[in-house]
Amino acid sequence: MAHPKRKISKTRRDKRRTHYKATTPQIGTDATTGEAHLYHRAHWHEGKLYYRGNVLIDNSEEAVA
Repeated sequence: MAHPKRKISKTRRDKRRTHYKATTPQIGTDATTGEAHLYHRAHWHEGKLYYRGNVLIDNSEEAVA
C-alpha cells in the first residue's frame, strides 16, 4: 500500500479543494401553471403531474370518481 512520505499541510489540501463548489440549481417556471420547478423534472400542481406543460398524471379525477 502507498503511504505518504510527508504530511500534506492544511493549506496545500485546501488549495486542492478550491474547485469543489456548490452550484445553485436551475429553476424554471412552467408556462401552463406558472409553478417554479427544477429543469428536466416533472412537478405536481393541484393534483396533476406536469412535464413540459403537459399533464402526465391526473389524480384529481381519481379522487372525484
